[in-house]
Amino acid sequence: MTNAEARRPLHSSLLSLLLLLPSSFLTARAFLHPSFPSLSSTRMQTPTGRRHRTEGVRMAVGAKGEYAVTLLPGDGIGPEIMTATVGVLEVVAAKASFKFKFQDALIGGAALDAMDDPFPDTSLQACQSSDSVLLACIGGYKWDKNPREKRPETGLLKMRKTLGLFANLRPAKVLPQLVSASTLKPEVVSGVDIMVVRELTGDVYFGTPKGIRTGSDGEREGFNNMIYKESEIRRIAQVAYGVAEKRGKKLCSVDKANVLDVSQLWREVVTEEGLRHHPDVALEHMYVDNAAMQLIRNPKQFDTIVCGNLFGDILSDEASMLVGSLGMLPSASLGDPRGPGVFEPCHGSAPDIAGEDKANPLAMILSAAMMLRYDLSQPQAAEALEAAVERT
Repeated sequence: MTNAEARRPLHSSLLSLLLLLPSSFLTARAFLHPSFPSLSSTRMQTPTGRRHRTEGVRMAVGAKGEYAVTLLPGDGIGPEIMTATVGVLEVVAAKASFKFKFQDALIGGAALDAMDDPFPDTSLQACQSSDSVLLACIGGYKWDKNPREKRPETGLLKMRKTLGLFANLRPAKVLPQLVSASTLKPEVVSGVDIMVVRELTGDVYFGTPKGIRTGSDGEREGFNNMIYKESEIRRIAQVAYGVAEKRGKKLCSVDKANVLDVSQLWREVVTEEGLRHHPDVALEHMYVDNAAMQLIRNPKQFDTIVCGNLFGDILSDEASMLVGSLGMLPSASLGDPRGPGVFEPCHGSAPDIAGEDKANPLAMILSAAMMLRYDLSQPQAAEALEAAVERT
C-alpha cells in the first residue's frame, strides 16, 4: 500500500472517537472537514529545548508551539493505523494551540524492500532529529525466512540500541466495557491496572558471546549470554520507582535470583536503589515463575512491575492478555535524554488484513497519547485522548 492510498478520510469509528474528545480540544470545523497532513520527507533540524530524564520518567522536551515527529509506518496494517492516528493528533493539536511537523521514515520489511536494511541510517537520522517517534508495526510472512540480519525484527532491535531506548513502559488496564473480552473471570480482571517496566537493551538478547557452534564431538550447540551491568540495572530501577511513585507506590521486581547470578545482582541493586532514594515505595521481589502464575491467579495485587529484557518480554505479553487482546494496548520506549522516545502499539502487523480497512487503530492512538504525556509535555491533551478512547 502506498502512502497516498493509506491516507484516506477517517472512517466512522474514528469520527466517533473525535466527537468524544472534550470540547476544549475540538472545533466543528475540525470534524466536519477531517484532513490529514502532507507528510514531508525533508530533513529537520535537531530539536531544541530537550530536558534531561534523570530519575524516573521525565518529559523529553518542554512545551512549545511545534513538535517534530518521525513516523515509522512499517509493515502490514501499519500505514493504515498510522494514518488514522495522525488525523486524530492533528485534530487534538489544532485546538490545543500547538502543531506537528511530521516526516515519514522506513523500518522493518518496508525498509528491507526499499534499501536492503531493516533500519537504514536515513531512518536513524530522521529519528534523532525529532522530538519524538511514532512506530506502527513491523514484520510479515514475506520476510520470515530471511537470514537474521535481514529480518524486520533486527531493525527494531537496532533502533532501540542506537537510540538508547532502555526502558519500555507497557500498561495493562482493563476497561469496564472490555471485561468480557478477557478469558479470565470478570471478578478476577475487573479493575486491573498494571504498568510493566521492561529493560530493553541488555540481558540475553544483547549479551555476547552468542551463536551456534560445532563442538569437538561434531554436535552443534547454541549459546547466549545473560548479562547485566550494575549501571544498567540501576537506571531501569530509577525509571520503575519513578513510575511507581506516580501510581500506587507499589513496585514488584521480578527475577530468578534463586538460580541465576545475574538475578542476584539485579535484586541487590533494585533493593539498594529503593532504600537510598525511594523509601516511600513498597518493594516486593518475586521469582519469575511465581509472577507468571500470580498474574493469572490474582492480577490486582500488582501495580508496577519491573523486570529484565527476557522476563519482561514474556510477562508484558501475559499481562496484556488480562485485557483480552494485544490489539488495545500501547507502549512507550524511553531512554537517552538527548534523544526521542518511541511509542508503538503492542500488536503485530496483521498482514492478512492489510489494506482491507479492518484494523483497529485504538492501540496506536493510545500510543500517541503516551507520546503526548512522556515526550511532548502535553499531559492535558494526553488525558483528553485517553478519556475519549475509554468512552468509545
